[in-house]
Amino acid sequence: MSTTTAARPRRRNSQPTMGTPPTSRLLLKDRAYLELKQLIQDVTFEPGTFLSERQLATRLGMSKTPVKAALERLEMEGFITVSPQQGIVVREISMQQVADQFEIRLALETHVLRTITGHLNDDQATALKASIKQQKLAAKQRDVALLVKLDAEFHMLLCRFHGNGEIERVMNQLREKIHRATARVYQQQPTRLSASCNEHEAVVDAVLSGDADLAAQRISEHLDYGRTFLLAPRGR
Repeated sequence: MSTTTAARPRRRNSQPTMGTPPTSRLLLKDRAYLELKQLIQDVTFEPGTFLSERQLATRLGMSKTPVKAALERLEMEGFITVSPQQGIVVREISMQQVADQFEIRLALETHVLRTITGHLNDDQATALKASIKQQKLAAKQRDVALLVKLDAEFHMLLCRFHGNGEIERVMNQLREKIHRATARVYQQQPTRLSASCNEHEAVVDAVLSGDADLAAQRISEHLDYGRTFLLAPRGR
């Protein structure tokens, strides 16, 4: 492994900060957006659920004005549907959307791994190893919600090390939209909790050993499992 940063994985800090700003620093409409999106992603609001601005405002302890702004943003991002006939409905991701999103992720993530393999510095390598350690602990504790979060952060960490802001932006949007689908895999296939961590660790091993082809192959196999499971007929 090279201890110098290559030309491509350049502009990011070696250990980028994850998460969102403290709620005290957010505008009400931004806090409403983040909290409502979390309720949708963790399936507190299941697909098909009907919502109302008044109900949501009461739940969040704020007026309907910031809630309305948050709902407009969530509709634009595809999390809900708002219509005069039905009102506000939580959307379910379609099978075609799942297939399309995994296809995009495969193209982006194999490219990212081929670019960064063998070019990470020591701090970046340490960050990846720390992520694997956290994932394994969450898997051992069978904490699905935490592991889904750590799973997303792991894939985003690789993209941040690449240094292309547009790839990072697109990947973040894809991860958010497929969040519930990832949780479903873990919930319906408990063995995936540890297996996914092991696959991530295998990707990291290939990256740090400088084998770009192997790293791309391992991320491809990892993504293919999730895609195959989610597209399989229900009742599997």
